[in-house]
This record gives sequence, C-alpha cells and structure tokens, in this order.
Amino acid sequence: MFLRLKSLRKSSAFVLAVALISPPLASATEGALGRQITGTTVQPNIGIVSPTPITAVNLSQIYLDGKIRGSREVPVGGNTTLGLDGQVAFTLATLMKVWDTGAGRWNFASSITLPYIWTKVDATLTGSRGRSGSNSDTASNLFDIYMTPVIAGYHFSQTQHMALSLNIWAPTGKYDQNSLANPSLNNWTFVPQAAYTGIFPESEFQIDAVASLQVYTRNTATDYRNAPIFGLDVMGRKMFKNGVAAGLVVGTQQQLGSDKGPTADRLNGFKGNDWAVGPIVTYDRKLADSRSLSLGLRWVPTLSSQRRLDSSSTLMASATLIF
Repeated sequence: MFLRLKSLRKSSAFVLAVALISPPLASATEGALGRQITGTTVQPNIGIVSPTPITAVNLSQIYLDGKIRGSREVPVGGNTTLGLDGQVAFTLATLMKVWDTGAGRWNFASSITLPYIWTKVDATLTGSRGRSGSNSDTASNLFDIYMTPVIAGYHFSQTQHMALSLNIWAPTGKYDQNSLANPSLNNWTFVPQAAYTGIFPESEFQIDAVASLQVYTRNTATDYRNAPIFGLDVMGRKMFKNGVAAGLVVGTQQQLGSDKGPTADRLNGFKGNDWAVGPIVTYDRKLADSRSLSLGLRWVPTLSSQRRLDSSSTLMASATLIF
C-alpha cells in the first residue's frame, strides 16, 4: 500500500496555503484575510509523506471575491476603510522533494512555493473630521515566498498517516503602506502544522485534515501585529475505481486574541473568524515511467464570517505531477 500512496506537499499552501493572501484583504488581521484562505489548505493525501523518494510539482490557481460590509472599519496598510471589496487571484507553483531516508515509519520532505498575485481592492477611506471618499487600487506581482524546510511524515499503519511541519512566509513581495493593494503582508509568518490522512478501503472513503497556527511578526511599516490564528480544514471523499473522487471540504479560521498596534487598538483589536464549506472533485491517473497526475477542483464559499472577507465565490483548481 505504501508504494501506491502519493505524497502531496503541504498546503497552504497552497496556498495556500495555500494558503495566503495580501494585506489589502486580511482576518481580523490587517487586510481582513491573513495568510490562509479557509477551505483551501487541506489537500488529498496531505498526511502522507511517501516512503520512497519522489519529486512533486504542483500548480494551483485560487480565486476569491470577498466583501466586508456594514460600514465596518478595516485596517489596510496605513489606512482605515469603511467596508471593503477585494478580489484576489493567486497562481502558486510548488516544488516538493521527498528525501531518501530508507524504510521505516518516519519519512521526510522539503518544499518551496513561489506565488504570484493579482488583487483589486475597492474601499471607502476615512479621513480627518469624519470625511470619507471611495478609492480603488490594483496590484500584480510576485507574492511573499512560502518555504517548508522539513515535513516529517509518520505512518501509523498502511492506512493511517500523519505529517508535521513548520512553514515560513518571508516578506519578499513589494509593499507600500500607502497602497490599498499590496503583493505582500510585510511580515514574517511562522505556521506550525499537523496533517492527517485516513484511508478506509472497505468503504472506499478517505479523510484528510490539517490544523495550523499562524504566528505573525510586526509589520514594521504600519506598527500592526496580527494576533495568532488557528486554522482547521477537513475533507472527506468517496473514491471510485476510475480515479475520480468526490466529497466535501469544511474549514474555519479562528483568531486567538486581539491584534496589536495603534490602529488595532482603536478598532478594539479587530478580532475575527469564519467558516466555509463546499464540494470538491479530484481525479488521479497513473502515467508512464512511474509518474502520476492528480487534478482537483473545489468551491468553498463562506458560511459565516466576522471581520473577515465574506466570499461566495472562492474557487481553487490544482494539478500535481509526481515523478
């Protein structure tokens, strides 16, 4: 069974992780979204690190069209807005290498993701003496790089697996505190993560889950520090013999504590959370020379949201080649 199991890189990534996202849109974090988009961080086989050395290349596209309504103040860069409309398109290229660590219950891998972002933000800016005015901004550039130096996979059995990792976002994207749309969050973010994959051959069912904690450093340009965010995505799929699988993704992001800094203090910490749920379809196919191809498509609209972008059109498509 081990030799047949595919190992996909941690997401967020996709980010990710997968998730991911720029400051013009951030969770009760600066921008109203934070690093991860709810419902996009869990991937098929996310808890499995292959017992044999492989290389995996993944291309993912994530699109989100979200809003914060009701004249709620939102911290964005060096500005404060009344409400926020944000569109984000992420293109993510990930390379993962599973190292030759021999037979045993533990196996190890490393990965790196190069993200490209297009984002558009429409907002009402607040000024002195209560004045306000509408403004729009767009940005298109490389986003912050996402690195996972070590993924440690443990095989409880041939059907039960776990993967532990520490993921790092580096502030490599361009950032302007006076812009509404930015291809960077302008902070380091450290994301310890635990993933699980359970395979149930008799019922041809599989469960994949990932839990993470986002820990942010301070944005030195705005003196804003996002509070830690706990994320959980769970996916259940029914597997069919033709390589197709269909199921459901449920996810949440829960901010633990209040944001810090002059703007955050004025907004009472800008603490937020959200839930998302939606369907997913995947397809796996064996290719020549021990290669395989995995495709996935999901739609995970927001079910409920507080001080995070509320989106009815969060879409993610991915393709992974393993060789």
